[in-house]
Amino acid sequence: MCGLTGFLETRDAPDVEVLTAMTDALAHRGPDDSGLWLDARAGVALGHTRLAVVDLSPLGHQPMQSDGGRYVIAYNGEVYNFPELRAELERAGHTFQGRSDTEVVLAACEAWGPEAALTRFVGMFAFALWDRETRRLFLARDRMGEKPLYYGWAGATFLFGSELRALTRHPAWIGEVDRGALCLLLRHNYIPAPESIYRGIGKLPPGTCLWVDPGAPGGEGPPVPFWSVRRAAERGREAPFAGDGRDAADELEVLLRRSVRGQLIADVPLGVFLSGGIDSSTVAALAQAESDRPVRTFTVGFHEAAYDEAPHARAVAAHLGTEHTELYVTPADALDLVPRLPQHYAEPFADVSQIPTLLLCRMARRDVTVALAGDGGDELFAGYGRYATGRALGTARGLVPARLRGPLADAVRRLPPDRWDGILRPLEPLLRRFGRVSTGHKLHALAEILSAPDEAALYRRVVSHWDEPARVVPGGAEPPTVLAPGGSLPDLPGITERMTYWDMRSYLPDDVLVKVDRASMAVALEAREPLLDHRVVEFAWRLPLSMKVRAGRTKWLLRQVLYRHVPPRLVERPKAGFAVPLGEWLRGPLRDWAEALLAADRLKADGYLDPVAVRTRWAQHLAGSHDWRYHLWNVLMFQAWLEGR
Repeated sequence: MCGLTGFLETRDAPDVEVLTAMTDALAHRGPDDSGLWLDARAGVALGHTRLAVVDLSPLGHQPMQSDGGRYVIAYNGEVYNFPELRAELERAGHTFQGRSDTEVVLAACEAWGPEAALTRFVGMFAFALWDRETRRLFLARDRMGEKPLYYGWAGATFLFGSELRALTRHPAWIGEVDRGALCLLLRHNYIPAPESIYRGIGKLPPGTCLWVDPGAPGGEGPPVPFWSVRRAAERGREAPFAGDGRDAADELEVLLRRSVRGQLIADVPLGVFLSGGIDSSTVAALAQAESDRPVRTFTVGFHEAAYDEAPHARAVAAHLGTEHTELYVTPADALDLVPRLPQHYAEPFADVSQIPTLLLCRMARRDVTVALAGDGGDELFAGYGRYATGRALGTARGLVPARLRGPLADAVRRLPPDRWDGILRPLEPLLRRFGRVSTGHKLHALAEILSAPDEAALYRRVVSHWDEPARVVPGGAEPPTVLAPGGSLPDLPGITERMTYWDMRSYLPDDVLVKVDRASMAVALEAREPLLDHRVVEFAWRLPLSMKVRAGRTKWLLRQVLYRHVPPRLVERPKAGFAVPLGEWLRGPLRDWAEALLAADRLKADGYLDPVAVRTRWAQHLAGSHDWRYHLWNVLMFQAWLEGR
């Protein structure tokens, strides 16, 4: 794993000191080596920081020039099928100096052209490739979005890099906060691609590439897809899996074992994140099956029983015979991280599971440099509880005649949430059995669901935090996303399939994978995702829903593979998130920190958020009448980022 950055100057020669500063900003992503490459005549500069994982010798140094001299690359990631590609290129007459996959990526681009080479790569990657012959820059990002790449114009300078912190080191940097992106953060707790928190700077979407011509600033056009979740879904519908459950489990295990086998290649110590759930247990089981020695596994435990999965992971590890390490963390350990979160993420990001993820990565890095993770199983095999919620809400919505939905919703919205709370106060003892009340806000949420024009709007409400964020951000308006009303969809048979599609397009790359990338890179740990091999993703789209959800059991087919290695009794339990007791912390040990960031004078002076709306929810949360932990965490992560940028 590594960090890359650089720029194109259309008027001046590139400054080596500027490139050095941009590259140094990514030292945490690659502490083993760094390199600079500039072409003053062309106005191009490439910087790289290296975490050495495959071929630890100087022959893996970057930026690297192709054997024929045409291309120069700054590359982040791993192409797992590089041994097969290398053998093919050698048969065609190519010779190699070292053993790194970077050299194979360059040779493939030279032999087949960059666009064609992308379709041959199996892995996670983002890279910048300079074509010395045409004097153009080529940017590319892996299919599922495991590795990040930001880019954009700052005046006459084109900037790019693995993280925003590198771009901000260039003297042409402008850095205007995008209020529309802030609206998206409040709704989702992350900022979906192609937006970023800064106006004019975007994220390269997963599975796309982009040519940039310094001779035509701003005229590069939109990114071009070389693979897409949409096309994978469409092809899955065109060629559905024809076998039975056992046939499907056989094929899935073959695909997963091939993926795990490729991702076990490393010249440094390697381990597996293990929570004891279905996804991570499957990865650990197959890694152990493919290894001739005990695999290292790692788990973070919490002393609060409601959040502790360590005993389950311990049982799975004992059954598999892995070399298991667990670390029980105290609230003080976790809380110590909170003020540093904006530093690690560099862009506002508010998925609270970032805290245990950082703790897990920090612990694993003491013993290994590479860790396999189990992300993606919920999206591929319909594991999230919200899919059942979406089905239930869709059914309930369908029971109300279409002509009555709007009037009923309007009737609910005529009274503000606080008035509904007062009217329904006699029912509070009953309602409290189902958690904190917030009855009025829940009624308003149901009204929005009832009046939703389509399933995308319904699902957007299910996954929303602040449901009308533009009212909280003065001058803000949400940019369109994959969940925008009227957006096109592939031909999918039901709401669950559509929800998994939306998650693969946005929540997975923009939340889950951002969380893992920044947390792992903060401690120079390479995290790999075997379940997100694009061949596994394509196979999952060929499966009927009955092989994903059966008799109320989610991830049915993935479980069938796991049960071949781990007894069901060790992994069968209600799904648990990777969570922390955030609501209690905000009323307790984090209260002073939060109060300082949410002070009315401060909010007013900053001018990005409505102080009345924020302070009202803060007061309600402190009083215990409402549970606004996630809404407040979105605001707090923005405020903390704003303070430290």
